[in-house]
Amino acid sequence: MIRRLPIIGVMGSGKDCREELARPLGRWLAQKGFHLLTGGGGGVMEAVARAFTEVEPREGLSIGIIPGQGGKEKGHPPAGYPNPYIELPVYTHLPDSGRKGTHPLSRNHINILSSDLLVFLPGGAGTHSELELARRYGKPHICFGTTSIKAAHHALSHEELFRLIPELLPAG
Repeated sequence: MIRRLPIIGVMGSGKDCREELARPLGRWLAQKGFHLLTGGGGGVMEAVARAFTEVEPREGLSIGIIPGQGGKEKGHPPAGYPNPYIELPVYTHLPDSGRKGTHPLSRNHINILSSDLLVFLPGGAGTHSELELARRYGKPHICFGTTSIKAAHHALSHEELFRLIPELLPAG
């Protein structure tokens, strides 16, 4: 029988890496035997993936859902995607992001639907659209490092976050 590891999606700023939040989270997820799923870009996505992949040995993979581009660049990811710490890149044709993050042509739907539980770090319009999708799809989620976003669960410390993740993971 194959043992399925839970997939924890970590969403946050593509520009600001928030090392103090992301790195301890990435290490903890790897040590606890989870897969990590991000959007595969820079900022928080790169910081959490780097910390995750530095843990050896580990069971889980660093998964990145990679956006596509339109126009003459169609079929190619944008510059900087995937970041060097993505072990399993999932390339998409979906170009929408940011304020268009809830549109049908956004990879954010895949990020949310493929995660068993989501952790939201501070971010911009793209992160907020992913949070909106998590609510829409009824996915368990935690906002970490901020209380300015309306969410069912907030964690202001790593200890609180590390207690909440196992509690909120769906059974199975």
